[in-house]
Amino acid sequence: MTRKRVRIESGGPILVEGPVEITTPDGETVTSDRFLVALCACRRSKSFPFCDTSHRRRSRQGEQRPQQ
Repeated sequence: MTRKRVRIESGGPILVEGPVEITTPDGETVTSDRFLVALCACRRSKSFPFCDTSHRRRSRQGEQRPQQ
């Protein structure tokens, strides 16, 4: 069996080496053939279960985004 790497980003998505098949909480199965798939961990994504970076839009007053 080939192992896949899963990386959990603090405050962001869950990154999974693809291709993947995902079963959502309501039982729907979705697939992605991409080599790296970002899965939504905050449930704000309009394309759930995939991340659309909606987690970036919510920040607390006075909180600065980290420099990259």
